[in-house]
Amino acid sequence: MFQPGESGNPNGRPRGAENRTTKEIREAYQKLVESNLENMSLWIADIAAENPEKAMDTMIKLSEYVIPKLARQELVGSEGKDLFANVRFDFGPDVNDTENRDFNLEDL
Repeated sequence: MFQPGESGNPNGRPRGAENRTTKEIREAYQKLVESNLENMSLWIADIAAENPEKAMDTMIKLSEYVIPKLARQELVGSEGKDLFANVRFDFGPDVNDTENRDFNLEDL
């Protein structure tokens, strides 16, 4: 037997290892969703008929039980510098620059 303060697993559960009960609950919920896809589609359609925003919110909330959330990542350049410091986007001529544009808005 183990003495007080000793553990049968001194290193503990490995970092990132999922709790067995949590895993079983997720699997059961996923099976429930998969076996009721047709019904759920009807239920969501009923919600959407009255409130499309609520239907979308419901879909997002349900997905959180099946699809794991991704952690946010901050993208930085070398030495923590702004990765996008030298990025430019040109979307064509500035429509507010009346002197340098080669078209007349009234002609459009």
